[in-house]
Amino acid sequence: MLVNHELSPSQTRNLQSLCNCRVVDRTGLILDIFAQRARSHEGKLQVELAQLKHLATRLVRRLGNQDQQKGGAVGLRGPGETQLETDRRLIKVRIQQLQNRLAKVSKQREQNRKTRQKADIPTISLVGYTNAGKSSLFNAITQASVYAADQLFATLDPTLRRMQIQDVGTTILADTVGFIRFLPHDLVSAFKSTLQETVEASLLLHVIDVADERKNENIQAVNQVLEEIGAADIPTLLIYNKVDKLDSIKPFVERDDEGKVTGVYLSAQSGEGIDLLFEAIRERLRNELVKETLLLSPTAGNLYTLFKQQKGIKAEHFNEFGDRIIDIEINKVQWNKWTKQYPELIECVELAKWG
Repeated sequence: MLVNHELSPSQTRNLQSLCNCRVVDRTGLILDIFAQRARSHEGKLQVELAQLKHLATRLVRRLGNQDQQKGGAVGLRGPGETQLETDRRLIKVRIQQLQNRLAKVSKQREQNRKTRQKADIPTISLVGYTNAGKSSLFNAITQASVYAADQLFATLDPTLRRMQIQDVGTTILADTVGFIRFLPHDLVSAFKSTLQETVEASLLLHVIDVADERKNENIQAVNQVLEEIGAADIPTLLIYNKVDKLDSIKPFVERDDEGKVTGVYLSAQSGEGIDLLFEAIRERLRNELVKETLLLSPTAGNLYTLFKQQKGIKAEHFNEFGDRIIDIEINKVQWNKWTKQYPELIECVELAKWG
């Protein structure tokens, strides 16, 4: 029996007793699907971690004599430890092992991201409701062979590809796990390192199945997850996919009242509108660059180093007082992060204006 809600352990147990069959709630089903889809070593570790965290909250005292205290077995049960206590302890140990191994993977990912940031390479991340066609779009854009299928959560493992965008240069495109309504918190936590590719992106491509009757609800669900992982403020381009399934819509670019590109209607399957997408990405990335002139005092060497490492300095000279004047061009997401971390950057811009 499948229940489209999260059940408590007692509710699950009572339903199984009443119906005399296995009962799987929404979270359990999603975890089962994730376990079937995981292919990489990291993906399998993340799914196992989520499963164990879910299981740890559902361990209950067994009936009869199965949970009585017994003498310790070598390497398993401690003296006077019940079976329930043993299960909890072993799960806790395994969770810690998985977290340690995933921490190493996360550290490597972080190093790779820092390398890309230093090289001033923008990252474009595909996000969207599960089965919206993200992997198909990824393949259409990069001509790569990434597993794509008409099924839920076909992609669990993040895939990165380098590509060239006219007037922008080298960019990184990331395909990540699909979202779903009421995504279990344990999954969000376990897939933190994977979702970090989205959090650190310069531009999000929010892929939407335009033929889905529940597309508006799906958009809200994706936005909710983006809010939860701290990616709600990243510039986003809406990609209305699968227009080939609708006779009334042809590929086109959507703009707001100010002429800014906000969406692209296309078909990843047929390739219609992919050229419009490239043009929209180029336009958005070019417009997401911050161009400023800063006046840095001799004591602001740390701020100068920030832009130097990011290769964001386009010109520099010194004034008669020994202050350094720099012209910078940097990604808006990075600029917003730095101005929050170093509020004095705003003052440096104002000082440059006043000479």
